[in-house]
Formats: sequence, structure tokens, C-alpha cells
Amino acid sequence: MSVPTLSRRAKVVIGSIAVLLVLFTAIGTLTNVYVDYLWFDETGYTEVFWTELQTRALLFAVAGVATGGLTALAIHLAYRFRPAFRPMSLEQQNLERYRQSLEPRRTLVLTAVAVVVGLFAGFTAQGSWETWLTFRNARPFGQTDPQFGLDLSFFVFEYPFYRLLISFGFAIVLLALIGSLLTHYVFGGLRLQTPGQKLTGAAMVQLSVLLGLFVALKAIAYWFDRYSLVYSDRGELFSGASYTDVNALLPAKTILVFAAAFCAVAFFANVVVRNFRLPAAALVLLLLSSLVIGVAYPAIVQQFVVRPSADQREAAYIERAIASTRAAYGLSDVDYVDFAQQTTGDDVDTDAALAQLRADDATIPNARLLDPNVLSGTFTARQQIRNVYGFPEKLDIDRYTINGQTRDYVVAVRELDSNSLSENQDTWINRHTVYTHGNGFVAAPANQVVTGQEGGEPNFTSRDLPTVGDIPVEQGRIYYGELIDDYSVVGAAEGAEPREFDRPEDGSDGQVNNTYDGAGGVAIGSFFRQLTFAIYYRERNFLLSGAVNDASKVLYVRNPRERVEKAAPFLEVDGDPYPAVIDGRVTWILDGYTTSDAYPYSERMELGEAASDALTGTGTTALPNEQFNYIRNSVKATVDAQSGEVTLYEWDEKDPVLEAYRAAFPGVIEPRGSMSDELVSHVRYPEDLFKLQRDVLTRYHVSNPTDFYNQNDRWAVPADPTVDTEEAQPPYYILAARQDQEGATFQITSALNAFRRQNLSAFISASSDPDTYGQIQVLRLPGNTPFRGPQQVQQSFNTDDEVAQDLTLFNSRNSQAVFGNLLTLPIGGNGLLYVQPLYVEGTGENSFPLLRKVLVNYGGSVGYADTLSDALDQVFGPGAGDTAVDSGDAGTTPDTQEPTTPTTPPAEPTTPAEPTTPPADSGTPAPGLDAAVAELDAALQALSDAQRSGDFAAQGEALARLQAAVEAYRAAQAAQPTG
Repeated sequence: MSVPTLSRRAKVVIGSIAVLLVLFTAIGTLTNVYVDYLWFDETGYTEVFWTELQTRALLFAVAGVATGGLTALAIHLAYRFRPAFRPMSLEQQNLERYRQSLEPRRTLVLTAVAVVVGLFAGFTAQGSWETWLTFRNARPFGQTDPQFGLDLSFFVFEYPFYRLLISFGFAIVLLALIGSLLTHYVFGGLRLQTPGQKLTGAAMVQLSVLLGLFVALKAIAYWFDRYSLVYSDRGELFSGASYTDVNALLPAKTILVFAAAFCAVAFFANVVVRNFRLPAAALVLLLLSSLVIGVAYPAIVQQFVVRPSADQREAAYIERAIASTRAAYGLSDVDYVDFAQQTTGDDVDTDAALAQLRADDATIPNARLLDPNVLSGTFTARQQIRNVYGFPEKLDIDRYTINGQTRDYVVAVRELDSNSLSENQDTWINRHTVYTHGNGFVAAPANQVVTGQEGGEPNFTSRDLPTVGDIPVEQGRIYYGELIDDYSVVGAAEGAEPREFDRPEDGSDGQVNNTYDGAGGVAIGSFFRQLTFAIYYRERNFLLSGAVNDASKVLYVRNPRERVEKAAPFLEVDGDPYPAVIDGRVTWILDGYTTSDAYPYSERMELGEAASDALTGTGTTALPNEQFNYIRNSVKATVDAQSGEVTLYEWDEKDPVLEAYRAAFPGVIEPRGSMSDELVSHVRYPEDLFKLQRDVLTRYHVSNPTDFYNQNDRWAVPADPTVDTEEAQPPYYILAARQDQEGATFQITSALNAFRRQNLSAFISASSDPDTYGQIQVLRLPGNTPFRGPQQVQQSFNTDDEVAQDLTLFNSRNSQAVFGNLLTLPIGGNGLLYVQPLYVEGTGENSFPLLRKVLVNYGGSVGYADTLSDALDQVFGPGAGDTAVDSGDAGTTPDTQEPTTPTTPPAEPTTPAEPTTPPADSGTPAPGLDAAVAELDAALQALSDAQRSGDFAAQGEALARLQAAVEAYRAAQAAQPTG
């Protein structure tokens, strides 16, 4: 039967379609690469572009040529040494048709096999470009492995590359073996169903060599398997070589090396002997040996020698794991402090605590009342100014020194929010050439709020447009930020009218326009560049619009985190960039991590999972869920908010992994000494790293191997008590005193519970101050006394009679209560104070949260008042809150904002009292109670109406009315007869 053939016309059509597909694919790929290169050229990181590209190309070529070429060579040799005559049999007759079909096309088929196999291998290999670069530029750790006596650099840099080579060696030999077997079978060298000799001499020689190579590679793999024991997970509670691994599996692997080598020699000898009995027997011996001494014997040792007394047998290896895990996660020098709170059960030593509070000049004055995770709506309502601007869902905390006083601020930049454009504004011209940037830096002291008609709002000490306040901003335009998703076309010819919206005009409804004058962006003045970006973005306006001119630039890749990831692809970047004003310019600061999954004896974790908490994804970016067991905060990065300039600074000068990358990418990372003092004063201990470290410390704070094995002193990260979730409580930045240090320190902190219990076990903090940066301190509470953890403290707040009444009022049809971050503050040498702000937010579209109450808890005693000062007085007695900023004595509103009077007089300080029992329902409400409830509903409705209308003056009046209504309701309820 003849095979149907295509007509000439059909061949031309199919060929044309194929050519067009290839052409379009090539144009798209080349355009992407070219646009990528232009970005690297603009930012000055072409060294990264070319090094990565060349390394990928090298690995692609080597792996592709080696795999495809050797596989094709094996197939070609099998074909070349095919038998000239084949015995007649049904099997050979059936194969003849395939031989006749392949013979005229054998070169094409062989080429196709080589290309396909080579492409697959090349694409696989090029993904390991970092493995090759770190191998080539390996730097010593200066520490040796306790089992093999090798420098740790062998395991981190060299071992992964050797395993990569071995895996590719196995793949090549296996593909060559499969190709040879198929070729010999089709062309008669291998006869499965033909009587007589099953293999020709040539086939036997080739297959023996390939099988010998495979087994020889297995011998090499067994040798390197010995080193892989440092990553063993046989130990149920720790990582690295265990007793069984060292005493049973390690000798077994060594024996199997020689067994596999003997088997390989047997296969190579078969080239001369040409009898598969000897290599087959050697192969069976190898398989039996691997099962008996490589599997069964270690299992027996583990079951009958180790498990009956595992805590003793594994003690030395647990010590290795503890030391290595601590070193890998930067926890070798943690300062542990035994901390004994002056309480016994619910009895608080208020006299000692009161003396400490009155003497405190670092923690209570800086107690944070503003929660950056709650106040995005408030910043938007009070400082958005125009609908095209926006603030991120999670604001940031930083510290500034003003007039010699350091305090922490809630900070944010007024970014362009492309998603907020109205329907009329959302044209290509507006989206990409008019609304190109945000403008302004907004900051509010974290320890105070405004009083008076606007009570409960942040005290914006840096605000408005142009930015005014106590933090001087010279360049506040935000062309690069977290909310900016689109590209922008900026720049104009000399003398042309500015077209970019910059800010509203003072005292009128007009606007001030601007023309971008920063150094960022890729020039698209030429037709070729315009065509390139028209293809890249699939947008014809690059060629047709008059807004694109000879002076135009394109700004793209505008998220600070994405810019750093692109400039330094070898780094993992922290998920929470934050803005700071450095030398008058708004600058994004980011943290870069070097990681490895090959540090010996260290526990492996999933990066994204270990760094997640209740706020991950809410204004922050989750880290990739990659396996790792070594991390360093090796790089501090900055991104200029106007120019987009990316600068990478070496922060950890002792990290061998970073040193390897610095050798691979010379000149890319600046030395630490080039950081300005002002920039250093704003660096923070990174949040994601701290979350990883606190998770490790829940297990590895234990030094005794027996206690570690028994897990009798394990800790746990508490769930976030402010929301209904099982996700971990986020760590918090605070400005507070640390043990054995004078003055306030900017630090990141977290409480730690006992394992599977809600009692507090420890308090961990990491300093961000330049002089003590990175010092981790753990306050350990005694295990024989139950201390309240965050969930228990939150429960004590929720069930307090006065708090419960207000929550009922606040959680109504027109409003809702919002709990802020529950902060744990060490007081003096032996006390832990919990502080939590309570906000009220309307349910209307334009509503935003306002601070209404402050809650404190010390040793089980709850304080609940309008101010922190009054709440402290309730718990500790009169005078306890004198050092709080809102006490009326400790400080007043800054000069940048007109001082206002409180909406209600402060409550008289009271001593702790037993909880009161609510009055029983008399069955008939007092006449005054009905009026109070009606007034309360009316006040809530007025507040909701004011928030929907956006009338801030009316909101202040409504809040004052609501406060008065709440007081009237309480008075009426107290006066109701109890019957």
C-alpha cells in the first residue's frame, strides 16, 4: 500500500505556516531578551545579565552536546556494527519493514534524536547555573565537618555540583544504552525471539561497555553517598548523620563502592570474555549486597540497637545537629537571660512594678499605639488627597531622630495606584503618560494620637503635598513603588509643556504638572526602540501616539522588590520593603538573603512556609516555598523612589556564600563601608529572617541532647490573637529598653509559648541599632510558674466586663471594633507588660479606624481606658502612667500640628479592683436607659453618615457625641435598679 503524498500547494502552505510560527516565536523571544538587556543596561547591572546568560548558554551547550552527541554516537555505532546477514525468522520478517522505512532516513532520524535529547538535557542543565558558579567560585567556611574532616565549603559548593555531574552521567549512559538496545534489536544485533545466538559479538561488546560504565558510575555514586549522610533524616528529631548512619550505613557504602567497582570490571572484561555469566553474577552480587548491607543491616541496627536507648546512642549526633543548625541560621551567639516576672499566679507585685514604671524612660514613653497593619485606611482617608494615590495595605515602622529625640514612626509613601483610576481617567494616555508617579512621604509618631475633634487619628508630623513636617523631604516623587504595576512613558522635548500629573495646585482646583528628570528609564527616542516596546507590550501607541517623542523613556519593573530580585537573581529578597528618607530623598530599603540547602547537619525547612504568619500576603510578599537549611542577611539593598537606582551593599562580611557570588559577579555588590551613616541608621533587622530564626529557636534553644530528644522544653510560636486564625502571630518592631542595656533600642520582638500550651515561655528580640545590630536576646521565663501568653491575655481583654460592654456597642450595624497589635513589653528586670490599642471603624464605604481605647495587662490585671496613662494607673495605681506620652505630663502634640483638647476628661486613676458583677436584669428598663440607647444609636448613625460623606469635621463631632452617649449609657445602666 502506497503512502499518500501531499500536493505541492499543501507543502507550500504548511511550510509557510511553520516558517511564520518559527519567525513569530523567534521575534518574541529576541524582543524579550532585548528588553531585558535594556533594563540591565539602564540600571548598570549588565555584568549580571551577561554572566547569567553566558553561564546558562555554557551549561546548555555542554550538557546538550554531551547528552545528544554521546547518545547519537552510541546509536550510530550500534547501526554501523549491525550484522550483514540476519537469520530468517518471523521476528526478523516483521522488523524488516521498519528497517526499510528507517534506512533512507537514518541520518535525519539520528539527527532528530540527538537534537531532541540534547535540547531536553540543555534546558535541564541551564537551570543549575548557580550551582556551577558557586562551585567555580567556592570560598572556604573555615569550619570542618566533624565526621569527614572536610571544610564545609565542600558540602555547600562542591558536593551539589558533583551530584549534578553524576546524575547527568547516569542519564547519558542510560539514554545511550536504550538507544543502542533499540538499534541492535531493529537491525538484528539483538534477537529476542530468533532461535540460536541472541546477541552478535558487536552488540555484546557495546552493551557490556555501557553496562560497565553504568555500574562504574554507581560505584562513584556510592562513594559520594557517604558524604550525603550529613543530610540524613534517619534521626527522627534532628538532621544529619545519626548513630546508624555512621556505624552501619557508612561502612556499608564503602563496601558497596568496591562491590560496584568489581562488577564494573566484570562487565569491561566481558569485552574479551564475551560471556554474560560473570558480569551477571557480579551484578546479582551487587544487588544482594546493596539490599543486605545497605538496607537490612542499618534497619536492624536502628531497630534493635538505637531505638531502645536512642537518647543515649544519638546524644553525640544530636549535639552536632544543634551546633550546626544554630550556626546555619545565625543563632550561635544568642544571649539567653533568665527572666522572673514579679507575680505569683494573679498576684501582682504592684509596688515593685510601679517603681520600675516611674523610673522607665525608654519603654513606656515609646509604647506603640498605632498599628501599621490596621491604619492603611486611616492614612488613605486623611492623606490620599487624590483618587489616583494610595497607600499599601500594610504600612511600615521606622525610627527617626528629631531634635535629639529618637522615636518610631508609622511611615508610608503616597504611591500611584493604577487600580484607583476612574473610568474616565483610564485611557492609555492617562494611565501611561499622565498618571506616572505618586508623591509625598507621610509619617506619624507611633506612640501618640491626635486629641480633640479629630481624636484617635494619627498625628501626621510629615504630611500633605508638597510634604511638610519634621522629616525634611527634598525629593518626594514616587516613580517606583509597591502599588505601581504599569509601565509609564515619561520625558518631553525641551520647552514642551509638562504633561505628568504631579500634585494639586495650592489654593485652587487646578494641578501642577511635571516632566520626569530622573536618571531612570530606557530611552525610546528611536523608531527601532519604539517598535521593540510596541511588540513587547503589544501596544501600537508606542508608534502612533504623540506622547511618545525623541526624549521619551519607558519606566518598567517598578516594584522595588522585583528590581532587586532582577538585579541580584542569586538573592532571596525579604517580603516587606520599607521607605525611608535618606539625604532628603525617598528611598526603599530591602534585605537580601543568601541561602543554601546543603549545609551539613542543619535542619531543612521550607522557606515560604517557615516565614509565613497571619499577615503574609497582606501588604507583604511571601517568600518562595523552597527547601533550605542555611541563611544569612548578607545584603542590604536600596532603590531610589525617583530614579529607580538599585544599589546592593555587602552587609554580612563573613558569609562565604556571598563571597562566592561576589567573585562570580565582580563589582555588583558595594562594600559595607560605602553605606552612609544615615542609611545605616535606618536599617532594620529583617522580618522574614527573624520569623525563621524564632521558629528554629522553638526547638534549638535546648543545648542538652537528652532534653532535646525528649522534647520536654519545646516552645511554639503563638497564633495571632487579634484575628480568628491559626497562623503565627507576626513579630513587631518596637522602640524599648533591652536587658542590660541603657536607653531605648529599635528592635523586632516576638513572644513564644510553651509547646501545645498557651502559657508564655520566652520573649525574643533582635536589635536593629547600628551599634548592637543583630544581637538576639531571649528572655526565658521559669517553667514552674504559668505566665499568660498572647491568646490568654487577649481572652482576658475580651471577657473583662467593661471591655465586653464596649465591644457590644462598637460591634453594631454601623461600626465594628478592631483590635490592634498585642505588644509584649519587658518592664525593668522582671516584668512583662501587654499593651493593645482598640480601634473603632465604621461600616460605611469611606470609613476608617480610629483609636478609641488602650488595654494593658500585667500579671492578670487588666487596665482599660482612653489613654495608655490611665490604663497603667488602673493596673498599678496613681502615677504609674506619668511617663506615657499621653499622660499630659510626659509630652504634648508636636509643633507641626495645632494642639487640641481632649474629647473627654481623663479618668481618675484607680487602684486594681476585683471585677464587678453586672447588674441583674430587673425586667423593666429605667426610663433613662431607653433614652441612652436611643442616643447611642443616633450617635452611631451620625458617625456612619459622616464617614460615608467624607466630612472629617462632622466625623469629629460624631465621635465626641458617641463618646458622650457611651458614658450616658453606662451611667444609666449603673442607675438601673437590680431588683
